[in-house]
Amino acid sequence: MAKTNNEIDSQGINLVGKGTQITGDINSDGDIRIDGELTGNLNCSGRVVIGITGKVTGEVSCKNSEISGYQKGKLQIEQHLSLKASCKVYGEISTGKLSIEPGAVFSGSCAMGEQANHDKPKELKKT
Repeated sequence: MAKTNNEIDSQGINLVGKGTQITGDINSDGDIRIDGELTGNLNCSGRVVIGITGKVTGEVSCKNSEISGYQKGKLQIEQHLSLKASCKVYGEISTGKLSIEPGAVFSGSCAMGEQANHDKPKELKKT
């Protein structure tokens, strides 16, 4: 079935551009890139990229993430989190895998792999 011009691709990349400020929570089935500012929680079933000009203050929950900008709050990344050299991250991280480039700033706590799964509340653990 062909898409009409009025249909939206929910699996596309969502963009919060530089200079844009959002206050409130965002839920997305697709990927999202933040180059502006978000004050609120971000729940995404795909990949979250916080660009070098991006600033997120709130909890982020997603499958994979790459951070080059600023993030303050809890990070719950299911698979892989990559902290780039230009990033500043403050808070609690729970992830499957973590990579940190030299120069990245991270202050907080981190649980990875099996430890991240053990720290989840019982209702979130897979049986």
